[in-house]
Amino acid sequence: MNILQILLISVGLAADAFAVSVIKGLSIKNISLKDTFKLAICFGLFQGIMPAIGYLLGSTFENVITSIDHYVAFVLLGFIGIKMIIEAFDDEKNDNKDLSIKSVLLLGIATSIDALAVGIAYVCAYGSYNAFLTFTMIAIITFILSIIGVKIGSKFGSKYGKIAEIIGGIILILLGTNILLEHLEIL
Repeated sequence: MNILQILLISVGLAADAFAVSVIKGLSIKNISLKDTFKLAICFGLFQGIMPAIGYLLGSTFENVITSIDHYVAFVLLGFIGIKMIIEAFDDEKNDNKDLSIKSVLLLGIATSIDALAVGIAYVCAYGSYNAFLTFTMIAIITFILSIIGVKIGSKFGSKYGKIAEIIGGIILILLGTNILLEHLEIL
C-alpha cells in the first residue's frame, strides 16, 4: 500500500466525521475554538483507534462485527439526528449542551464504526505492512477535516440558525440510513 492509497482511505473514512462536523458547526452559534478542537480530537482519535482495534481483532470476529456495525451506526446517528431536530424547537436550550462529552463520544463512535471494519479488512489484505502509518494518517486527516467542517458549518449556521439545525439533524438521520442501506446492499 502506497502513500496515495493511504491518503485516499484516510479521506474516505473521514467523510462521515467531516459531514457531522459541518452539522455541528451549523447548529452551534459561535462555536469556540476549544469545542472545535474537542470535536476534532475525538473524531480523529476514534477514526485512528477503531481501525487499530479492528486490526487487532483480525479476521476472527470479522463476520460478527460487519454483521452489526451498520445497525449500530444507524441507531446512533438516527438518535442524534432526532435529538438535534427536537432541540431546534427548544428555545431555551444551551448551544454548548450539544458538545457535551457524552454527545461528542457518541458521535465519535457513530462516525468511526466503519473504520473498525476497515481495520479488520486491512489485516486480512496487508498484514502488518504500514499499519501504524495508515492508522495515524487516518486520525490526522480526520482531525484536519473535522476542523474545516466545523468552520464551514459555523459560517452558514450563524446565518441560518434553527433551520440549519433541523437540516443537520435530517442529514444525520439520512447518513445513518445510507450506511444501513449500503450494508444491506439495498443501495
